Amino acid sequence: MFFSPLLRISVISLFFTPLFCFAENVPRVEHHDPMIVDSQLSLSQLVDSTLEKFPDSQWLNALENEVNALRQRGNSWTSGASTAGFRYQEASSGTLHYLDGTVQIPLWNLGQRDANQRIADKAQVDSAMQVAETKWRVAGLIRAALWDISLQELRQQQAQTELTVAEQLFQNVKSRVKSGDLAQTDELLAQTEVLQKRSVLTLAEAEVMHARKRYSSITQLTKIPANYQESLSVQKEIEQTHPALQAINSQIERKQAELNALELVGSGQTNIVLGVNSDRPSGNEQRSNQTESYNIAVNVPFGGEVHALPERAALNVELNKLRSQRDQLFRDLEQNHHEAEHALQIDQSELVTANELKAIVEKNLKMTQLSFSVGEIDLIDLLKIQSQAQLAVLTAKERAITLQRDFAIYNQTVGILP
Repeated sequence: MFFSPLLRISVISLFFTPLFCFAENVPRVEHHDPMIVDSQLSLSQLVDSTLEKFPDSQWLNALENEVNALRQRGNSWTSGASTAGFRYQEASSGTLHYLDGTVQIPLWNLGQRDANQRIADKAQVDSAMQVAETKWRVAGLIRAALWDISLQELRQQQAQTELTVAEQLFQNVKSRVKSGDLAQTDELLAQTEVLQKRSVLTLAEAEVMHARKRYSSITQLTKIPANYQESLSVQKEIEQTHPALQAINSQIERKQAELNALELVGSGQTNIVLGVNSDRPSGNEQRSNQTESYNIAVNVPFGGEVHALPERAALNVELNKLRSQRDQLFRDLEQNHHEAEHALQIDQSELVTANELKAIVEKNLKMTQLSFSVGEIDLIDLLKIQSQAQLAVLTAKERAITLQRDFAIYNQTVGILP
């Protein structure tokens, strides 16, 4: 997407107009959320810091613990817990005593241990992809919050400027009324304009506080980067490396690995049984009659596949649900990409128009102010032209910030992290 040098100069000049210049102004409402501009804080550092304190961090840590548990199970030489048994039997005559001890060890079926190790490998990849996807979502929240603050700060700045202009005009009109140059109604009209501008400023301050609170709620910080502009990504389409797509693909691969491992269970686990038997006569018998024996047995299950079918079917449902979600996610991402690209094209055109209109109305305002000073036009006409000029100035500045914001939105849409 091409942006002309003239357009870039206009954007930069408007964007670098100080938006945090109200720190010294006394707010008109008691509620005040201060925000510190930190020149050492980068957007990337802000995302990393927020991710550490983000609510999803508990879930992400649990995924790591799950990976360790799956890894230990896959590395085990047995497919489950071994069991030990002990039996004692005594003849009714009291002349014989039988002692039996057994150990039962479940074995992996052919290929089953490798399949469980693959589950651990897929779970590890999935854990990393979930972290990346969460970081991408956090970046989107921060980008939106930062540019919302910029817009609200700009509107507050413009409201403060308009109030100052209205107050100066009111004093001028008041002086001319005293000298008999203007009617008393003009003073009332100018005073009304001051009150209206004061109300607009109060509401603008409130919106700034709301935007700051949203930001601090997301980041758990009262610091904001001094510069969070982004260069527009050269990526022109949604790729499979998108964090959201990688995250859901890793879930699909893990679920497929779980299904493969479950199919290898078959009818169940084969067990090997090791036993020791001891027949001991009573104390009056010769010790030579004592008998010790050892045995080994293998238990092979069969005919149990039908009982595993519901669990396999449930896993298959989850797998196909994830595939459906992935397809829908890709469609949504493509739609968002189209809208972001279209918004940039509109921004470019509208910014040029807004700057041209701003130059015209400012020139017209100067001529109107001169005409009012010599009594050629009425105050109400001056206020009308002044209002148009102020709106044009605000619109041009908003368009500049909106273009920078939409750079960030575009980067977010295609999966580019700060």
